[in-house]
Amino acid sequence: MLRFGLVVTGCLVLAACGGAVDETADETTEALPTSEVASGVAEVAEEAAGPETGTLEWALAGEWRGENASRDSYRHPAETLAFMEIDPSMTVVEIWPGGGWYTEVLAPWINANGGTYVAAHFPADSASAARQRSRAAFEDRFLGNDVFGDIVIRDWGPAEGELGEPGSADAVLTFRNVHNWMRGGFTERAFTEFYDVLRPGGVLGVVEHRLPDTREQDPMAGSGYVQEAYVIAIAQEAGFELVATSEINANPLDTADHPNGVWTLPPSRNGWEEEGFDSAPFEAIGESDRMTLLFRKPVSDPVPEAESASED
Repeated sequence: MLRFGLVVTGCLVLAACGGAVDETADETTEALPTSEVASGVAEVAEEAAGPETGTLEWALAGEWRGENASRDSYRHPAETLAFMEIDPSMTVVEIWPGGGWYTEVLAPWINANGGTYVAAHFPADSASAARQRSRAAFEDRFLGNDVFGDIVIRDWGPAEGELGEPGSADAVLTFRNVHNWMRGGFTERAFTEFYDVLRPGGVLGVVEHRLPDTREQDPMAGSGYVQEAYVIAIAQEAGFELVATSEINANPLDTADHPNGVWTLPPSRNGWEEEGFDSAPFEAIGESDRMTLLFRKPVSDPVPEAESASED
């Protein structure tokens, strides 16, 4: 903290009689050494200037995020991206970014550091009108903006689309989407395609609403909640190695048992407008309890068991 001292440079304060110097002066009136003053001024200037351009802190503080930044306390983007080993010089594919909550963080950060951000979004000609609108809104928001850079958008959906050339990505990220693929019946295909697009050693980061393992898993994930063990099993079946799990996005207040599924909770708040609905308990819970998982594509493909067996 910068300390300021007052230097007595004028006439000395004299006592009423005898002209003695007043010895009751506060010791804090000593002048600070020039080096301390300079250091303190530089520190204040750095704080005023904000985070260094191109850093993750800079992207998180970006004015372009608006009210979306208020959800950081639930989504923990800095901690989550660090856990997922994301480097902004990478080629990063985000699966179904929706309205672009994470795009607002990832795209500027990656753009400023020479990487490539790929949005695997709903196909522009999707059979769902809502998904068509989501895709159009995403393009309007992010294309042609110098802050976000040259975002690459690829069609990817239940039956069509391509994430990229095999081995062309360093990281694949997905936030709260596994339940959608379960409902659409293409979860296994999704994880297989994530595996294929990653280079050997590339990472897959997954965040998903978490169903307690003590509860029965609905194959269609109608509540929006998914067992962590299920996601791990699907990823391992596709060939991934589990690197680590994290409680970064955990919320022990969430029971995963709500009248309108996970969408009862903020930010969706489904049903809150109904007469007589008591929203207070759900507001107190906040956003959902979420698993946070990191997988890696092996550097070398495992040798099939039949081939690795020694000959008698």
